[in-house]
Amino acid sequence: MQEPFSDLTQNQPIREVAYEQLKHAIITGQIEAGSRIVETVYAEYLHISRTPLREALQKLEIDGLVEYKPHRGVIVKAFTLSDIEEIYIIRNAMMMHLLPSVVEKVTEKDIEQLRSILTQMDEAMVIEDAESLAVLNRKFHRGIEQLSDKHRILHVIDSQEEYIKRFSAMTIASVIRRTNAHKEHHQMADLLEKRDLEGLMELTRHHLEESKTTCLEAVRNQNRRVEEEGVKSKPAFLEK
Repeated sequence: MQEPFSDLTQNQPIREVAYEQLKHAIITGQIEAGSRIVETVYAEYLHISRTPLREALQKLEIDGLVEYKPHRGVIVKAFTLSDIEEIYIIRNAMMMHLLPSVVEKVTEKDIEQLRSILTQMDEAMVIEDAESLAVLNRKFHRGIEQLSDKHRILHVIDSQEEYIKRFSAMTIASVIRRTNAHKEHHQMADLLEKRDLEGLMELTRHHLEESKTTCLEAVRNQNRRVEEEGVKSKPAFLEK
C-alpha cells in the first residue's frame, strides 16, 4: 500500500498536513478503530517531530476521532451509532433538496455517463469486486449530486464526503449480497431520464434509508469486534 503521508509539503504547516492525513486514514479505515497511536512510532513513520504530531492529535480529539485513555495513550475511536445517524440525516436531507434541481438540469449526456458507471458496477457485481464497487457506487451518487446547481447545499454534502466514502465502503459487501440495492441504481437512472421527480425522490429516500440501516449494522459489528479484541498495539496500517 502506498504511504498516505508521502505528500507532505511545505505549503501548509506540518501539523495541519499531519492532521488532514491522519483524519483521512482514520475515516477511511486505514487506521482501524481501536488502534493505539504511539507518538514515537507515528512521528518516525511520518518523518516529523512529536510536537506537530501531538498538535494534530489534539485536533483529532476535538473531532471525536481519537481519545486519550489513562495508561493506554491515544486510541482511535469507533464510530458511534449517533455519529452515523447524524451524518446520514445531514446527507439524506440535503440530497432531497438537491433532486428538484437535478431533474431540471439533467441532460441526455448526463444520463449516458451515469449508465456507463452502472455498466461498470454491473461487471463489479458479477465478480464481487467490493473495492471497485465501493468507488463506483460513490461515483454514481456523486454524479447525480453534481448535476445540481445548488452550490451551498453541495458544499454541505462535500463537508461530509470522507465520512460518506467510509460508510459506502463499510456497506458495500452487503450491497453485493442485496442485489436489489444495485437494481435501484438502474431505476434511479430510468427515473432521471423520464424526469420523474416524485418517483425519484421516493426511491432515493428509500435507498438512502436502507444504506443508513445497513451502515448502522456494520458499525455495530465493528464496535463489537473492537470491544472483543481490545486495543491494537500495532495497527495494520503501519505494517509494511
